[in-house]
Amino acid sequence: MLGDMNDHADPREGAGLLDGLTASLRPDQLDTSPSALDLHARGESWDAVQPPAVVVYPESTADVRRVMALAHETRTPVTPVAANSSLGGHTVPVAGGISLDLTRMDRVLEIAADDFLAVVQPAVTYPRLNEALRATGLFFPVDPGAEASLGGMASTNASGTLAVRYGVTRDLLLGLEVVTPSGRVIRTGGRAPKSSSGYALTQLFCGAEGTLGVITELTVRLVPRPEAVMGARAAFADVRGCVAYVTDVIQSGMPVARCELVDAATIGAIRQHLGLELPALPTVFLEFHGDAASVRSASELALALAEEHAATEASRATDPEALSALWRARHQAYYATIAAHPGMANVITDIAVPVSRLAGVIEGSLAAAERTGAPTYLIGHVGDGNFHLVLFFPPDDGAAHARVEAAYGEMVELALAAGGTSTGEHGVGLRKLPYVRAEHGDAVDVMWAIKDALDPRGIMNPGKKLPAKVN
Repeated sequence: MLGDMNDHADPREGAGLLDGLTASLRPDQLDTSPSALDLHARGESWDAVQPPAVVVYPESTADVRRVMALAHETRTPVTPVAANSSLGGHTVPVAGGISLDLTRMDRVLEIAADDFLAVVQPAVTYPRLNEALRATGLFFPVDPGAEASLGGMASTNASGTLAVRYGVTRDLLLGLEVVTPSGRVIRTGGRAPKSSSGYALTQLFCGAEGTLGVITELTVRLVPRPEAVMGARAAFADVRGCVAYVTDVIQSGMPVARCELVDAATIGAIRQHLGLELPALPTVFLEFHGDAASVRSASELALALAEEHAATEASRATDPEALSALWRARHQAYYATIAAHPGMANVITDIAVPVSRLAGVIEGSLAAAERTGAPTYLIGHVGDGNFHLVLFFPPDDGAAHARVEAAYGEMVELALAAGGTSTGEHGVGLRKLPYVRAEHGDAVDVMWAIKDALDPRGIMNPGKKLPAKVN
């Protein structure tokens, strides 16, 4: 029963919550079946499992407001979720309570092409928004993969392959509608391209990982589709050669829109999983956006630089089908590595450092991974200094898991020493909690002050984003 769901709720109030939910929502908006609870008990790349007591499916901001007001009154934890593609345990309801499934709030509310903006509900995925924008000549350029929802992308400040040119989710957010933990509906930002009014609340809720409120509407900035697009790839004998090449490409000032690194092991997994004929070597994938002359000039310079860096192979991709295949391979890389290790658990890193320090941090991270003996894959948005190592281990091998986690700690230490971060785009969730204070120091106490002010009862996605308070 709901009264036994967690340490936050008063056992006498559980029935009151259930009665309140039943009175406020239709029966088909509430689910306590074992299958629904199990489906909402886990996320991707996180082995902790904790079912909620009830799954709630709001269909409007008014529904969310009613749910939050009841949760606040009964001190019931609430964990928002939509696509559930996060990789750090963000959507696991570790304190039980309500799993607030927003997938029914999936409408594109407005496309204002003349103002270069769109208004969407949180469960709209970025590919679906871009499909709706096809006739406008505009698009939303943040592409983290995994059919991610816009609400989830805002909650983690998601990035993706195009971030090196267009920025991350925070850079494309104009405003939000948010339901606070007490059930108040507020709006942040607006439709103007810029504003100096008030505190930057849009940026505060962006990246908060559902710990400060529930995002129920987003106003996002759109950008023109490029006149011309050209892709290129260059394979090298080793990862260091790739990184040296990337550094020169970025510093050349050419109009790079995508700059991705995939190591030989990942190329092998892609070949096996997708059947693409790519050389089994560390490879840099590039894409250039601009007018026809500029992208052709940039691609020629990229090939010339590849030759200077002793690339073993370099080529351009100009037709849409070849480009689509190139980026489908990159977006499927993580899933290709999973397919190569069926039944195994994995830990995926999310480190970002200044580009000038990238080679050394990758080299040190690979050395730490090698000492674990775990199968390891490197995938990186290296154009902005962000890279992922995926390490696999048997789920029932505690010693192997401990070695992988220890290596992860070493990698984060390397990143922080280089002026980087433990998470460039996936967010903290549960995975990065041990490293937040090392990265932010006493600023964590300021973050807790904000959390306590907005969520004094601690019901919003508890256990995530911030490490325990230091008394």
